[in-house]
Amino acid sequence: MPETSVDASPPIDWGVAASTLPGQTQSGDLHLVKHVSTGVLLAVVDGLGHGAEAATAARRAVATLDEHASESVLALLQRCHWALKGTRGVVMSLAFADRQHHALTWAGVGNVECMLFHAARPLSSRPARDSLVTRGGIVGSEMPQVRAQVLPLAAGDLLIFATDGIRDAFSDGLQFEAPPQQLAEHILNQHGKGTDDALVLVARYRGGTRTSG
Repeated sequence: MPETSVDASPPIDWGVAASTLPGQTQSGDLHLVKHVSTGVLLAVVDGLGHGAEAATAARRAVATLDEHASESVLALLQRCHWALKGTRGVVMSLAFADRQHHALTWAGVGNVECMLFHAARPLSSRPARDSLVTRGGIVGSEMPQVRAQVLPLAAGDLLIFATDGIRDAFSDGLQFEAPPQQLAEHILNQHGKGTDDALVLVARYRGGTRTSG
């Protein structure tokens, strides 16, 4: 009988747009998109404040996530907390898109907003959405108890992260069918506050298909 294998094509399409606070040369708002064997880790990190110290904390968090990307989102939050001791600290949201089980696991600390818009919308002009419920705190100094949430994923679902340099209600009027990079740039251009570092990460789930070989 032919073996069944998982399609090796990337399970997401994604785009990112970011800006640095005017007058600063480094941004404390960073992202990571890391493919592993079972799916893809997506993360947005916001170093507290702005400038060099915020950027240093954010870079350390991203390096930790990159090194241990195959671990669970809760384990990754804890690893970042240990790695960031003595730094200014960060807030962050993480999501793992599992291509084998078509599920999204996410968790966060602080005010990096994360929303999942479901593509299936038979009676609505806008996708139904879920929002990540984060816990207040600081990764690196004031780590709260965090629970991960698991949601089903379907092809076409859209995930959007936004740091607090983006105004609320940024998803209003979005053309959800647009490419992720175009959506990220639109959100930054139309809703960036201009008074802080800002970053938007947009990812569309393509799914993982099984093929016979």
